[in-house]
Amino acid sequence: MTLRTLKSLMTLRTLENSTNMTITIHAPISPFRGTIHLPSSKSISNRALTINALTGRRGILPDNVSDCDDTRVMIEWLKTMPSVIDIGAAGTAMRFSSALLAVTDGTRVITGSERMRHRPISVLVDALRQLGAEVEYTGEEGFPPLRITGHSNLPGGVIRLPGHVSSQYISALLMIGPVMQHGLTLHLEGDIISRPYIDLTLKMMRDFGGQACWTDERTITVAPQGYVATDYHVESDWSATSYWYEMVALSSGFEVCLPVLFPDSYQGDSEVVRIFERLGVKTTFNTDNKGMSSVTLTKTPCTVKRLDYDFVNQPDLAQTLVVTCCMMGVPFRFTGLQSLRIKETDRITALEQELAKLGYHITDRDDSVMEWDGTKEEVNHPEPIDTYEDHRMAMSFAPCALVMKEISINNPQVVSKSYPRFWDDLRQAGFIINENQ
Repeated sequence: MTLRTLKSLMTLRTLENSTNMTITIHAPISPFRGTIHLPSSKSISNRALTINALTGRRGILPDNVSDCDDTRVMIEWLKTMPSVIDIGAAGTAMRFSSALLAVTDGTRVITGSERMRHRPISVLVDALRQLGAEVEYTGEEGFPPLRITGHSNLPGGVIRLPGHVSSQYISALLMIGPVMQHGLTLHLEGDIISRPYIDLTLKMMRDFGGQACWTDERTITVAPQGYVATDYHVESDWSATSYWYEMVALSSGFEVCLPVLFPDSYQGDSEVVRIFERLGVKTTFNTDNKGMSSVTLTKTPCTVKRLDYDFVNQPDLAQTLVVTCCMMGVPFRFTGLQSLRIKETDRITALEQELAKLGYHITDRDDSVMEWDGTKEEVNHPEPIDTYEDHRMAMSFAPCALVMKEISINNPQVVSKSYPRFWDDLRQAGFIINENQ
Protein backbone atom coordinates (compact mmCIF):
# COMPACT_ATOMS: atom_id res chain seq x y z
CA MET A 1 0.00 0.00 0.00
CA THR A 2 1.45 3.38 -1.04
CA LEU A 3 1.72 6.31 1.37
CA ARG A 4 -0.77 8.21 -0.79
CA THR A 5 -3.30 5.40 -0.60
CA LEU A 6 -2.82 5.08 3.16
CA LYS A 7 -3.45 8.81 3.64
CA SER A 8 -6.59 8.58 1.48
CA LEU A 9 -7.92 5.65 3.50
CA MET A 10 -7.23 7.53 6.75
CA THR A 11 -9.20 10.50 5.41
CA LEU A 12 -12.08 8.25 4.41
CA ARG A 13 -12.13 6.50 7.78
CA THR A 14 -12.38 9.92 9.45
CA LEU A 15 -15.36 10.71 7.23
CA GLU A 16 -16.92 7.30 7.85
CA ASN A 17 -16.78 7.92 11.61
CA SER A 18 -18.59 11.23 11.18
CA THR A 19 -22.37 11.37 10.98
CA ASN A 20 -24.16 13.67 8.54
CA MET A 21 -20.90 14.85 7.00
CA THR A 22 -21.27 17.43 4.24
CA ILE A 23 -18.50 18.82 2.06
CA THR A 24 -18.55 21.95 -0.06
CA ILE A 25 -16.52 21.83 -3.25
CA HIS A 26 -15.21 25.07 -4.77
CA ALA A 27 -13.99 25.35 -8.35
CA PRO A 28 -10.24 25.73 -9.00
CA ILE A 29 -8.90 29.26 -9.36
CA SER A 30 -7.08 28.30 -12.56
CA PRO A 31 -7.42 25.39 -15.03
CA PHE A 32 -5.64 22.19 -14.03
CA ARG A 33 -3.00 20.73 -16.33
CA GLY A 34 -1.38 17.61 -14.96
CA THR A 35 -1.46 13.87 -14.32
CA ILE A 36 -4.01 11.97 -12.23
CA HIS A 37 -3.39 8.34 -11.26
CA LEU A 38 -6.74 6.58 -11.38
CA PRO A 39 -7.67 3.53 -9.32
CA SER A 40 -7.27 0.17 -10.96
CA SER A 41 -10.33 -1.28 -12.64
CA LYS A 42 -12.84 -2.63 -10.13
CA SER A 43 -14.44 -4.77 -12.84
CA ILE A 44 -11.13 -6.36 -13.78
CA SER A 45 -9.90 -6.64 -10.19
CA ASN A 46 -12.92 -8.59 -8.94
CA ARG A 47 -12.88 -10.88 -11.95
CA ALA A 48 -9.15 -11.45 -11.52
CA LEU A 49 -9.60 -12.22 -7.81
CA THR A 50 -12.40 -14.70 -8.57
CA ILE A 51 -10.55 -16.54 -11.32
CA ASN A 52 -7.25 -16.40 -9.44
CA ALA A 53 -8.94 -18.07 -6.44
CA LEU A 54 -10.18 -20.83 -8.74
CA THR A 55 -6.56 -21.57 -9.72
CA GLY A 56 -5.85 -22.28 -6.02
CA ARG A 57 -3.77 -19.09 -5.51
CA ARG A 58 -5.84 -17.32 -2.86
CA GLY A 59 -2.68 -16.19 -1.08
CA ILE A 60 -1.10 -14.61 -4.16
CA LEU A 61 -2.97 -11.58 -5.46
CA PRO A 62 -2.97 -10.30 -9.05
CA ASP A 63 -0.75 -7.26 -9.55
CA ASN A 64 -2.16 -3.73 -9.18
CA VAL A 65 -5.61 -4.77 -7.87
CA SER A 66 -7.92 -1.94 -6.88
CA ASP A 67 -7.94 -0.62 -3.30
CA CYS A 68 -11.68 0.15 -3.43
CA ASP A 69 -14.27 -1.29 -1.03
CA ASP A 70 -15.62 -3.82 -3.52
CA THR A 71 -12.18 -5.33 -3.98
CA ARG A 72 -11.05 -5.10 -0.36
CA VAL A 73 -14.05 -7.10 0.90
CA MET A 74 -13.26 -9.88 -1.56
CA ILE A 75 -9.58 -9.94 -0.62
CA GLU A 76 -10.49 -10.09 3.06
CA TRP A 77 -12.80 -13.08 2.88
CA LEU A 78 -10.54 -14.95 0.46
CA LYS A 79 -7.69 -14.59 2.97
CA THR A 80 -9.64 -15.50 6.12
CA MET A 81 -12.46 -17.74 4.81
CA PRO A 82 -14.86 -16.81 7.68
CA SER A 83 -18.12 -18.65 8.32
CA VAL A 84 -20.06 -15.40 7.81
CA ILE A 85 -18.97 -13.09 4.99
CA ASP A 86 -20.19 -9.48 5.13
CA ILE A 87 -19.83 -8.01 1.66
CA GLY A 88 -21.15 -4.57 2.68
CA ALA A 89 -22.61 -2.64 -0.26
CA ALA A 90 -20.45 -4.36 -2.89
CA GLY A 91 -22.86 -5.68 -5.50
CA THR A 92 -20.21 -7.12 -7.82
CA ALA A 93 -18.52 -8.85 -4.90
CA MET A 94 -21.85 -10.30 -3.71
CA ARG A 95 -22.59 -11.90 -7.07
CA PHE A 96 -19.09 -13.14 -7.88
CA SER A 97 -18.52 -14.39 -4.32
CA SER A 98 -21.82 -16.28 -4.22
CA ALA A 99 -20.88 -18.22 -7.35
CA LEU A 100 -17.34 -18.80 -6.06
CA LEU A 101 -18.66 -20.11 -2.72
CA ALA A 102 -20.88 -22.58 -4.59
CA VAL A 103 -17.74 -24.35 -5.88
CA THR A 104 -15.72 -23.94 -2.66
CA ASP A 105 -16.04 -26.79 -0.13
CA GLY A 106 -17.76 -25.82 3.13
CA THR A 107 -20.84 -23.99 4.40
CA ARG A 108 -20.83 -20.20 4.70
CA VAL A 109 -23.33 -17.36 4.98
CA ILE A 110 -22.89 -14.31 2.77
CA THR A 111 -24.66 -11.08 3.70
CA GLY A 112 -24.29 -7.33 3.23
CA SER A 113 -25.58 -3.86 4.00
CA GLU A 114 -29.25 -2.98 4.47
CA ARG A 115 -29.45 -1.93 0.83
CA MET A 116 -27.71 -5.15 -0.27
CA ARG A 117 -30.30 -7.21 1.61
CA HIS A 118 -32.95 -5.61 -0.62
CA ARG A 119 -31.17 -6.14 -3.94
CA PRO A 120 -32.61 -9.14 -5.80
CA ILE A 121 -30.40 -12.17 -6.35
CA SER A 122 -32.90 -14.91 -7.25
CA VAL A 123 -31.75 -15.07 -10.88
CA LEU A 124 -28.28 -16.12 -9.78
CA VAL A 125 -29.52 -18.42 -7.01
CA ASP A 126 -31.92 -20.23 -9.34
CA ALA A 127 -29.16 -20.72 -11.91
CA LEU A 128 -26.70 -22.02 -9.31
CA ARG A 129 -29.30 -24.49 -8.05
CA GLN A 130 -29.86 -25.74 -11.61
CA LEU A 131 -26.11 -26.40 -11.80
CA GLY A 132 -26.22 -28.48 -8.61
CA ALA A 133 -25.39 -25.88 -5.96
CA GLU A 134 -26.86 -25.87 -2.43
CA VAL A 135 -28.08 -22.34 -1.74
CA GLU A 136 -30.65 -21.26 0.86
CA TYR A 137 -32.17 -17.89 1.72
CA THR A 138 -31.77 -17.12 5.41
CA GLY A 139 -34.14 -14.16 5.31
CA GLU A 140 -36.53 -12.85 2.67
CA GLU A 141 -36.98 -15.12 -0.34
CA GLY A 142 -35.10 -13.81 -3.36
CA PHE A 143 -32.65 -11.60 -1.45
CA PRO A 144 -29.44 -11.95 0.60
CA PRO A 145 -28.32 -13.23 3.07
CA LEU A 146 -27.57 -16.64 1.55
CA ARG A 147 -26.36 -19.85 3.17
CA ILE A 148 -24.19 -21.64 0.62
CA THR A 149 -22.87 -25.17 1.02
CA GLY A 150 -20.14 -25.38 -1.56
CA HIS A 151 -18.86 -28.41 -3.44
CA SER A 152 -15.69 -28.43 -5.51
CA ASN A 153 -17.20 -31.10 -7.80
CA LEU A 154 -20.36 -29.22 -8.80
CA PRO A 155 -21.98 -30.95 -11.81
CA GLY A 156 -22.56 -27.92 -14.05
CA GLY A 157 -24.43 -28.37 -17.32
CA VAL A 158 -26.84 -26.37 -19.46
CA ILE A 159 -28.91 -23.39 -18.31
CA ARG A 160 -30.98 -20.63 -19.90
CA LEU A 161 -31.17 -17.02 -18.75
CA PRO A 162 -32.90 -13.89 -20.04
CA GLY A 163 -30.29 -11.79 -21.85
CA HIS A 164 -31.48 -8.61 -20.15
CA VAL A 165 -30.42 -9.68 -16.62
CA SER A 166 -27.37 -8.05 -15.06
CA SER A 167 -24.16 -9.12 -16.77
CA GLN A 168 -22.73 -9.71 -13.29
CA TYR A 169 -25.01 -12.75 -12.90
CA ILE A 170 -23.84 -14.04 -16.25
CA SER A 171 -20.16 -13.36 -15.51
CA ALA A 172 -20.41 -15.02 -12.08
CA LEU A 173 -21.74 -18.21 -13.67
CA LEU A 174 -19.25 -18.18 -16.54
CA MET A 175 -16.23 -17.85 -14.26
CA ILE A 176 -17.05 -21.01 -12.31
CA GLY A 177 -17.77 -22.96 -15.50
CA PRO A 178 -14.23 -24.34 -16.03
CA VAL A 179 -14.14 -26.00 -12.57
CA MET A 180 -17.50 -27.79 -12.87
CA GLN A 181 -17.60 -31.44 -13.90
CA HIS A 182 -19.47 -30.87 -17.16
CA GLY A 183 -18.50 -27.26 -17.73
CA LEU A 184 -21.25 -24.83 -18.65
CA THR A 185 -23.43 -24.09 -21.65
CA LEU A 186 -25.30 -20.83 -21.23
CA HIS A 187 -28.16 -19.85 -23.56
CA LEU A 188 -29.21 -16.18 -23.38
CA GLU A 189 -32.75 -15.39 -24.50
CA GLY A 190 -34.11 -12.08 -25.76
CA ASP A 191 -32.15 -8.83 -25.80
CA ILE A 192 -28.62 -9.14 -24.36
CA ILE A 193 -27.53 -6.11 -22.30
CA SER A 194 -24.01 -5.17 -21.20
CA ARG A 195 -22.41 -7.52 -23.75
CA PRO A 196 -18.98 -5.78 -23.35
CA TYR A 197 -18.88 -6.91 -19.69
CA ILE A 198 -19.57 -10.49 -20.77
CA ASP A 199 -16.81 -10.24 -23.37
CA LEU A 200 -14.44 -8.86 -20.71
CA THR A 201 -15.16 -11.91 -18.53
CA LEU A 202 -14.56 -14.34 -21.40
CA LYS A 203 -11.32 -12.61 -22.34
CA MET A 204 -10.02 -12.80 -18.76
CA MET A 205 -11.05 -16.45 -18.44
CA ARG A 206 -8.92 -17.19 -21.51
CA ASP A 207 -6.06 -15.15 -20.03
CA PHE A 208 -6.05 -17.67 -17.16
CA GLY A 209 -6.15 -20.68 -19.47
CA GLY A 210 -9.92 -21.23 -19.48
CA GLN A 211 -11.71 -22.27 -22.64
CA ALA A 212 -14.83 -20.16 -23.09
CA CYS A 213 -16.37 -18.54 -26.15
CA TRP A 214 -19.54 -17.58 -27.97
CA THR A 215 -20.57 -20.57 -30.09
CA ASP A 216 -23.40 -18.60 -31.69
CA GLU A 217 -25.07 -15.21 -31.19
CA ARG A 218 -26.81 -16.33 -27.98
CA THR A 219 -24.83 -19.29 -26.65
CA ILE A 220 -21.63 -19.39 -24.61
CA THR A 221 -19.82 -22.66 -24.05
CA VAL A 222 -17.29 -23.17 -21.24
CA ALA A 223 -15.12 -26.31 -21.31
CA PRO A 224 -14.49 -28.21 -18.02
CA GLN A 225 -10.71 -27.90 -18.23
CA GLY A 226 -9.92 -25.64 -15.27
CA TYR A 227 -7.62 -22.64 -15.09
CA VAL A 228 -3.85 -22.12 -15.08
CA ALA A 229 -2.13 -20.06 -12.35
CA THR A 230 -1.14 -16.83 -14.10
CA ASP A 231 0.57 -13.56 -13.15
CA TYR A 232 -1.90 -10.81 -14.02
CA HIS A 233 -1.66 -6.99 -14.15
CA VAL A 234 -4.83 -4.92 -13.72
CA GLU A 235 -5.24 -1.77 -15.84
CA SER A 236 -6.76 1.53 -14.67
CA ASP A 237 -10.53 1.96 -14.40
CA TRP A 238 -12.24 3.38 -17.50
CA SER A 239 -15.39 4.01 -15.42
CA ALA A 240 -13.38 6.37 -13.21
CA THR A 241 -12.13 8.31 -16.24
CA SER A 242 -15.68 9.51 -16.86
CA TYR A 243 -15.49 12.05 -14.02
CA TRP A 244 -12.32 13.56 -15.54
CA TYR A 245 -13.94 13.63 -18.96
CA GLU A 246 -16.81 15.49 -17.28
CA MET A 247 -14.41 17.98 -15.72
CA VAL A 248 -12.67 18.67 -19.03
CA ALA A 249 -16.06 19.07 -20.76
CA LEU A 250 -17.26 21.55 -18.11
CA SER A 251 -13.99 23.50 -17.86
CA SER A 252 -12.37 26.14 -20.02
CA GLY A 253 -8.86 24.76 -20.05
CA PHE A 254 -8.37 21.52 -18.09
CA GLU A 255 -5.81 19.15 -19.63
CA VAL A 256 -5.55 15.82 -17.85
CA CYS A 257 -3.18 12.88 -18.38
CA LEU A 258 -4.46 9.49 -17.12
CA PRO A 259 -1.87 6.66 -17.09
CA VAL A 260 -2.31 2.89 -17.62
CA LEU A 261 -5.23 3.02 -20.04
CA PHE A 262 -5.15 1.08 -23.29
CA PRO A 263 -6.87 1.80 -26.64
CA ASP A 264 -7.79 -1.88 -27.08
CA SER A 265 -9.26 -2.23 -23.58
CA TYR A 266 -11.95 -4.85 -23.01
CA GLN A 267 -13.62 -2.61 -20.41
CA GLY A 268 -17.01 -1.63 -21.82
CA ASP A 269 -16.77 1.84 -20.32
CA SER A 270 -13.85 2.67 -22.64
CA GLU A 271 -16.71 3.79 -24.90
CA VAL A 272 -16.49 7.01 -22.86
CA VAL A 273 -13.88 8.11 -25.43
CA ARG A 274 -16.44 8.22 -28.26
CA ILE A 275 -19.34 9.59 -26.21
CA PHE A 276 -17.41 12.56 -24.84
CA GLU A 277 -15.83 13.30 -28.20
CA ARG A 278 -19.30 14.56 -29.21
CA LEU A 279 -19.38 16.74 -26.06
CA GLY A 280 -16.05 18.38 -26.83
CA VAL A 281 -13.38 16.23 -25.18
CA LYS A 282 -10.50 14.96 -27.32
CA THR A 283 -8.69 11.78 -26.27
CA THR A 284 -5.06 11.29 -27.27
CA PHE A 285 -3.37 7.94 -26.59
CA ASN A 286 0.32 8.03 -25.71
CA THR A 287 2.90 5.25 -25.22
CA ASP A 288 6.03 5.74 -23.11
CA ASN A 289 9.46 4.15 -23.67
CA LYS A 290 8.43 1.18 -21.52
CA GLY A 291 5.41 0.46 -23.70
CA MET A 292 2.89 1.71 -21.11
CA SER A 293 -0.15 3.48 -22.56
CA SER A 294 -1.90 6.58 -21.20
CA VAL A 295 -4.49 9.08 -22.39
CA THR A 296 -4.51 12.89 -22.44
CA LEU A 297 -7.85 14.72 -22.36
CA THR A 298 -8.20 18.19 -23.90
CA LYS A 299 -11.14 20.50 -24.60
CA THR A 300 -12.52 20.90 -28.15
CA PRO A 301 -15.81 22.38 -29.42
CA CYS A 302 -18.99 20.47 -28.58
CA THR A 303 -20.43 19.05 -31.81
CA VAL A 304 -24.01 18.27 -30.72
CA LYS A 305 -27.05 20.33 -29.76
CA ARG A 306 -28.77 17.23 -28.37
CA LEU A 307 -27.38 13.87 -27.27
CA ASP A 308 -29.20 10.57 -27.79
CA TYR A 309 -27.51 7.41 -26.57
CA ASP A 310 -28.34 3.82 -25.65
CA PHE A 311 -26.54 2.90 -22.40
CA VAL A 312 -27.48 -0.78 -22.51
CA ASN A 313 -23.76 -1.69 -22.70
CA GLN A 314 -22.39 1.07 -20.42
CA PRO A 315 -24.94 1.66 -17.62
CA ASP A 316 -22.27 2.88 -15.17
CA LEU A 317 -21.61 5.92 -17.39
CA ALA A 318 -25.22 7.09 -17.31
CA GLN A 319 -25.07 9.25 -14.18
CA THR A 320 -21.97 11.08 -15.41
CA LEU A 321 -23.56 11.82 -18.80
CA VAL A 322 -26.92 12.89 -17.35
CA VAL A 323 -25.23 15.43 -15.06
CA THR A 324 -22.74 16.56 -17.72
CA CYS A 325 -25.46 17.26 -20.29
CA CYS A 326 -27.48 19.26 -17.78
CA MET A 327 -24.47 21.33 -16.82
CA MET A 328 -23.64 21.95 -20.51
CA GLY A 329 -27.26 22.73 -21.45
CA VAL A 330 -27.39 19.82 -23.90
CA PRO A 331 -30.85 18.19 -24.05
CA PHE A 332 -30.79 14.40 -24.11
CA ARG A 333 -32.71 11.17 -24.48
CA PHE A 334 -30.93 8.22 -22.88
CA THR A 335 -32.20 4.66 -23.23
CA GLY A 336 -31.04 1.23 -22.06
CA LEU A 337 -31.16 2.25 -18.39
CA GLN A 338 -33.19 -0.69 -17.07
CA SER A 339 -30.45 -1.89 -14.70
CA LEU A 340 -30.21 1.50 -12.92
CA ARG A 341 -33.23 0.75 -10.75
CA ILE A 342 -31.39 -2.09 -8.96
CA LYS A 343 -27.93 -0.61 -8.54
CA GLU A 344 -26.52 0.72 -5.23
CA THR A 345 -29.67 2.84 -5.19
CA ASP A 346 -32.50 3.49 -7.62
CA ARG A 347 -30.26 5.67 -9.76
CA ILE A 348 -33.04 6.98 -12.00
CA THR A 349 -35.04 8.36 -9.07
CA ALA A 350 -31.90 9.59 -7.31
CA LEU A 351 -30.79 11.56 -10.39
CA GLU A 352 -34.23 13.10 -10.81
CA GLN A 353 -34.46 14.17 -7.18
CA GLU A 354 -30.97 15.64 -6.93
CA LEU A 355 -30.99 17.44 -10.28
CA ALA A 356 -34.34 18.98 -9.30
CA LYS A 357 -32.46 20.67 -6.43
CA LEU A 358 -30.36 22.41 -9.10
CA GLY A 359 -33.35 23.38 -11.24
CA TYR A 360 -33.27 20.56 -13.81
CA HIS A 361 -36.43 18.48 -14.19
CA ILE A 362 -35.68 15.10 -15.75
CA THR A 363 -38.43 12.74 -16.89
CA ASP A 364 -38.33 8.96 -17.15
CA ARG A 365 -40.52 6.23 -18.58
CA ASP A 366 -40.63 2.48 -18.98
CA ASP A 367 -37.97 2.11 -16.24
CA SER A 368 -35.34 2.46 -18.97
CA VAL A 369 -35.52 5.95 -20.53
CA MET A 370 -34.47 9.36 -19.17
CA GLU A 371 -35.07 12.63 -21.02
CA TRP A 372 -34.40 16.34 -20.55
CA ASP A 373 -35.75 19.07 -22.85
CA GLY A 374 -33.14 21.68 -21.95
CA THR A 375 -35.26 23.87 -19.66
CA LYS A 376 -34.02 24.97 -16.25
CA GLU A 377 -35.42 26.86 -13.27
CA GLU A 378 -33.27 29.32 -11.37
CA VAL A 379 -32.23 28.10 -7.92
CA ASN A 380 -30.39 30.56 -5.69
CA HIS A 381 -29.24 28.38 -2.81
CA PRO A 382 -29.51 24.68 -3.76
CA GLU A 383 -29.66 22.10 -1.02
CA PRO A 384 -26.69 19.70 -0.68
CA ILE A 385 -26.71 16.72 -3.01
CA ASP A 386 -27.64 13.43 -1.32
CA THR A 387 -25.60 10.39 -2.33
CA TYR A 388 -27.88 7.46 -1.33
CA GLU A 389 -24.90 5.25 -0.38
CA ASP A 390 -23.93 5.43 -4.07
CA HIS A 391 -20.35 6.32 -5.01
CA ARG A 392 -21.30 7.39 -8.54
CA MET A 393 -23.81 9.95 -7.27
CA ALA A 394 -21.04 11.75 -5.35
CA MET A 395 -18.49 11.61 -8.16
CA SER A 396 -20.83 12.60 -11.00
CA PHE A 397 -22.09 15.69 -9.14
CA ALA A 398 -18.73 16.91 -7.79
CA PRO A 399 -17.58 18.43 -11.14
CA CYS A 400 -20.69 20.66 -11.12
CA ALA A 401 -18.57 23.06 -9.08
CA LEU A 402 -16.89 24.07 -12.35
CA VAL A 403 -20.21 25.52 -13.58
CA MET A 404 -21.86 26.51 -10.31
CA LYS A 405 -18.59 27.68 -8.64
CA GLU A 406 -19.45 25.55 -5.61
CA ILE A 407 -21.60 22.56 -4.71
CA SER A 408 -22.28 20.74 -1.44
CA ILE A 409 -22.47 16.95 -1.15
CA ASN A 410 -23.71 14.83 1.76
CA ASN A 411 -21.92 11.68 2.92
CA PRO A 412 -18.92 11.97 0.58
CA GLN A 413 -17.24 8.86 2.02
CA VAL A 414 -19.28 6.71 -0.39
CA VAL A 415 -16.55 7.15 -3.02
CA SER A 416 -14.51 4.49 -1.19
CA LYS A 417 -16.59 1.87 -2.98
CA SER A 418 -14.67 2.36 -6.24
CA TYR A 419 -12.36 5.42 -6.02
CA PRO A 420 -11.01 5.98 -2.48
CA ARG A 421 -8.61 8.76 -3.56
CA PHE A 422 -11.23 10.79 -5.43
CA TRP A 423 -11.35 13.78 -3.08
CA ASP A 424 -7.54 13.88 -2.83
CA ASP A 425 -7.34 13.86 -6.63
CA LEU A 426 -9.81 16.76 -6.83
CA ARG A 427 -7.64 18.72 -4.41
CA GLN A 428 -4.62 17.94 -6.59
CA ALA A 429 -6.57 19.40 -9.52
CA GLY A 430 -7.08 22.64 -7.60
CA PHE A 431 -10.56 22.17 -6.17
CA ILE A 432 -11.00 23.52 -2.64
CA ILE A 433 -12.98 21.13 -0.44
CA ASN A 434 -14.29 22.20 2.95
CA GLU A 435 -15.50 19.52 5.38
CA ASN A 436 -18.30 20.41 7.77
CA GLN A 437 -20.40 18.37 10.20
